[in-house]
Amino acid sequence: MSGVGLGIPKHVAIIMDGNGRWSQRRGHPRVFGHVRGATRVKGVVEAALELGVHSLTLYAFSTENWLRPEQEKRVLWQLLKKYLIRHTQDLEKENIRLNVIGEWEKLSGDVREILERSVQKLSKNDRFYLNFALSYGSKSEITRASQKFAQDCVLGLRQPNELTSELMEQYLWTSVLGPLAQVDLFIRTSGEYRLSNFMLWQSAYAEFVFLETCWPDFQPKDFKRAVEIYGQRERRFGALSQQE
Repeated sequence: MSGVGLGIPKHVAIIMDGNGRWSQRRGHPRVFGHVRGATRVKGVVEAALELGVHSLTLYAFSTENWLRPEQEKRVLWQLLKKYLIRHTQDLEKENIRLNVIGEWEKLSGDVREILERSVQKLSKNDRFYLNFALSYGSKSEITRASQKFAQDCVLGLRQPNELTSELMEQYLWTSVLGPLAQVDLFIRTSGEYRLSNFMLWQSAYAEFVFLETCWPDFQPKDFKRAVEIYGQRERRFGALSQQE
């Protein structure tokens, strides 16, 4: 349905961009920005809960990020493990479910072990969905979904003419989110204006907010401001504006 004044988005996706540039502007190694940026997650999750958002997806590591220097990748994985060890109990208290989307089978065994433990511990929660996109690329997601559908056709479980956009969504990694899979608000920090292969299918009708603030400086007030901007917009989904 279209309408003026969208209120609170159900699903917010964020590209947490600008860690390296934030560090370099201050004369620090790039990894310093990742360390600072990791501390921003807790406040954003709390702000999302406070506002009544139901699902938050964070672009933590892309398929292209495997090309980063080994030292930088090691720091990123250490930060992820530290976050999970420190905050899984807090997520449990807040009734938050943790999901991972992407090719996380490519992660090292120690990282997968901690991830799987946290995902399992939080798997029954249903107040809020915190989704980490790890080793994620939207083109890969859509390609893999197409391959799985084709395999089902070969096995006689599906027919090619059955494929609809709704059925396709059941083959995407975000199928775990059910009706929350579609992104309402898409935020990117650091002043870049690109989607960077992130949730292309799910963001087909998302509202986009691009902020100059780099992720290490991103505060709950910035998140709330983006949600406020979203609330002032009108989503028409191809229909005419109510104002027209």
